[in-house]
This record gives sequence, structure tokens and C-alpha cells, in this order.
Amino acid sequence: MDPIAYFELNFKPNVALVSVVRRFVSEFYERFLSDPDGTSRVALATHELLENAVKYSKDGETTLRIDVDTNSTPKTVRIKLRNRAEPENIAAIRAILDGIRAAPDAFTFYQQLIARQAKTREGSGLGLARICAEGEMTVTCAVLDDDMTVIEAVTAVGAGSQAWAKS
Repeated sequence: MDPIAYFELNFKPNVALVSVVRRFVSEFYERFLSDPDGTSRVALATHELLENAVKYSKDGETTLRIDVDTNSTPKTVRIKLRNRAEPENIAAIRAILDGIRAAPDAFTFYQQLIARQAKTREGSGLGLARICAEGEMTVTCAVLDDDMTVIEAVTAVGAGSQAWAKS
């Protein structure tokens, strides 16, 4: 069996397609993960990343790739989303990720962000924090060619995953 189960999708997502892709991810990866909670976390992260792409992509073009190393224990899941973004959106991504790294834990930061966002009417900024807190994932962002963002969310799923996700 191939150690990596993956798919890659290049498209212009819209609000309706986000839910379609989430359902596909759930069905596709439940076969490889054998862990309903892990599958749900992967679907949640995919949904949040695609929602951000719909809202903040500069040109609408997005590439989504999800890899699962099925030979590792626990299984390692890597979600990558690539799209072009405006400088202010890149700065917002970096600020959220810096806040998560500076907080005692991702869940504490997420709760603080929820409380802060309840007082504002503009974009919530909760998606990346939710991926880290509820999805138990590590999220990073790289910027290529000044505006191409590559957001990567990584987690462990299956036997032994709780210890890995908390380290």
C-alpha cells in the first residue's frame, strides 16, 4: 500500500463549494484514517481554510492538497492551501499565528479571540485559531513571491495522536 493517500484540487472556490469539498474530504479520508474524530478535525480545517480562501484570495485561484501518511503511527495528516493574498491579509494571518505561538495554549488564545471578536463587526479572524484549538493542529504560513500564501495545517490521527497533538 502506498504510504501517502492524498488528493489535490485546483479551483476557484465559492461559498457553496466549501461545503461540497468538506463532505468529499470527510468521505475520502474516513477510509484512510479509521478515526471519526480525526476525520472530523481534517474536515473542519479544510472548511476553515477554504472559507478564508473564498473571502481573502486576491484572484480566487486556490490549490488545496491533503496528504495522509498511512504508514506512520499515529497517521500524519498535512493540509496545504495555496492562494494569492493582499499584504493586509498576509499580515493578519501572521498576527493570528504569532498570537497562537505566544499564548499558553491554542485553546486559551482561541477563547480570548472569541471574546475580542464579539465586540467587533468586521471579519472574525477565528478560522486559523479554531483549526489549532478544535482541530488540534499546528498551523504555519509561508509567503512566496510577495503574495502567494501557503498555509499548512498538520496533525496526528489515530493511535497515539493525543500525545503528539499536545506536544
